[in-house]
Amino acid sequence: MMFKGKPVKVVITGEAQKEYKALNAVVGREKVKGLKTSDYQKLLKSINQKIDLLKDNPQYGIHIPKNKTPPIYIKKYDVNNLWKVNLVGAWRMIYTIKGSEVDIIALILDLMNHKDYNKKFGYKKK
Repeated sequence: MMFKGKPVKVVITGEAQKEYKALNAVVGREKVKGLKTSDYQKLLKSINQKIDLLKDNPQYGIHIPKNKTPPIYIKKYDVNNLWKVNLVGAWRMIYTIKGSEVDIIALILDLMNHKDYNKKFGYKKK
């Protein structure tokens, strides 16, 4: 896919890669057992749909202001921009955009439920 004349690649890394692999394994086991629909299957489908959208437009998500970026992302991934995509079941996909003169990479860093998202980003229950 192209965005602003450059090819776009989506890469799942870090914690997101572990979550994605585990989710794929669960869904695989469910399908072997004949289960046609579940929350896990809906979540995996939602993630895959959003990945396709990011391939078309890496700025598809909601930009997270720099002052809201948790220090762990800066330390662990050396990010200077962070984006969020809302998934089914109140899950969140966190990613950054890396670019060069040659290509654009949407690097998926985290997949998490809403509770973990609130905790990591410092949002409190009201």
